[in-house]
Amino acid sequence: MKLKTFVLATLLAAGSLNAQAQTRVLMETSAGNIELLLDEQKAPKTVANFVQYVNKGFYNQTIFHRVIDGFMIQGGGFTSDMVQKPTAPAIENEANNGLKNEVGTIAMARTGDPHSATSQFFINVNNNKPLDYTSSTMQGYGYAVFGKVSKGMDVVNQIARTRTTMRLMHQDVPVKPIVIKSVKIIK
Repeated sequence: MKLKTFVLATLLAAGSLNAQAQTRVLMETSAGNIELLLDEQKAPKTVANFVQYVNKGFYNQTIFHRVIDGFMIQGGGFTSDMVQKPTAPAIENEANNGLKNEVGTIAMARTGDPHSATSQFFINVNNNKPLDYTSSTMQGYGYAVFGKVSKGMDVVNQIARTRTTMRLMHQDVPVKPIVIKSVKIIK
């Protein structure tokens, strides 16, 4: 009987450690706060990449520079005057991790090259199945989801509904900048 109790206690402790192993992030924006829960088990390289930008303060005073209601909000690369910040090298695409581009998930933005993600990310405001991994081809790689919004989806939706314009050859830029004041890991 004591062995069963010990095994059960060990399993419960391991379960609570796994639950705590997910990285929690607070993103303070000019529109309100967004809390994220990052999934380093399914997207370890992507989470490590995002966290290294957070720890460097890279995202502080950047903006959501591309906002499309019914699709997503994108940020993490431009200052409010639309100057793109220099980044670390691109990372390997981890879109084949089973996570889907569903409402409230955060994923890495990239160019047409599947392995070109650096600092930019987007938060889905719709179920965006066409962005999911389907195959290891240029067309099928998809966009790597690495977490989800745990609090503040109302803020995300408010940002998505913002009026946009074209600015310096960039489309869907909020007329009034939505500033990411700070991003930090929370315990």
